[in-house]
Amino acid sequence: MPPINESFALLSERFMLVAGIAYAVAFVAFAWDLMTYSKTTRKVAATSAAASGQVVRDRQLAGVGAAILGVGPADIAERPSSKRHDGAPADGVTAGDSMRYAGPRRAVARVAVALTLLAVAANGAGVLFRGLAAGRVPWGNMYEFCTTGGFLVSAVFLVVLIRRDLRFLGVFVTGLSLLMLAAASVSFWTPAGHLVPALQSYWLVIHVSIAVLSSALFTLTFAMSVLQLIQSRREGAIAGGRDDRLPFMRLVPTALSLENMSYRINGIAFVGWTLTLMFGSIWAEKAWGRFWGWDTKEVWTFVIWVVFAGYLHARATRGWTGTRAAWLSIVGYLCVVFNFTIVNVYFSGLHSYAGVGS
Repeated sequence: MPPINESFALLSERFMLVAGIAYAVAFVAFAWDLMTYSKTTRKVAATSAAASGQVVRDRQLAGVGAAILGVGPADIAERPSSKRHDGAPADGVTAGDSMRYAGPRRAVARVAVALTLLAVAANGAGVLFRGLAAGRVPWGNMYEFCTTGGFLVSAVFLVVLIRRDLRFLGVFVTGLSLLMLAAASVSFWTPAGHLVPALQSYWLVIHVSIAVLSSALFTLTFAMSVLQLIQSRREGAIAGGRDDRLPFMRLVPTALSLENMSYRINGIAFVGWTLTLMFGSIWAEKAWGRFWGWDTKEVWTFVIWVVFAGYLHARATRGWTGTRAAWLSIVGYLCVVFNFTIVNVYFSGLHSYAGVGS
């Protein structure tokens, strides 16, 4: 085996540090954008309320004038209502369900996206140099799985941003990527090294790469499901005549639109997880002489598959929509997190490589 390139390993860690800082600043920028928009919408709402009150007063005066002059109220022109300039749809409650870019430019959001792009570039460089340092694909342990996962979550987010305005997910995405890098550096750090014999196979590239990508997609749908629950409760409150306590959620589409988008992405991720399970079984037969051995990691990988299969089936055929579908999607993602953290660290088995196996 070639020796470990310590210079590349050190360079990888430096890039990871830069990525972590950039993710943190991007997270603050996305949060700032939401707060700025929230203040703007409150001002617009107050202006609209004042304008509506003026229209009511004008109508009342029109009625008095009509009685004095002996003409109909329709003959007296009303004051035109104020137009919205915040890019919100006519109802002023949610963003457009198409998730297309519309409304005024949000400078802070554009800066946040640029910072996320910088973070992804640094994160990707860190992953690349980690692989070059070890002379192999860089996802052979939990540290490498985390750093690659953080990269893919934000990279997929940026790719989708080309066609759809999902900047409302920016706080979640950058926050989760930052959390992954922090966990990798603090809890799962492992020096660059060679793989144990069981992992020295081309199946590592196939099996783990699909698992990481599927987990990244599940992370996006987790964020959407959380926002779906918040938006659903907010829509119900507004429909009941209560005040809008979360005006920044006007940047977010309706709960139904979030649910539909989450359902489609979960469908793609589920196909990837199915391939993960299948290729893992084939790799197990090559490495240990059996396709299935009820190892803890194998069991939990199957549990995740069952949960998301149940989610897709229940929503498609049993009418499980709304909050029930969102909660089931969230439970599925929590199973993914449990499988990666608790199972890897605290359960022994063939997939436990010195407590840091992926």
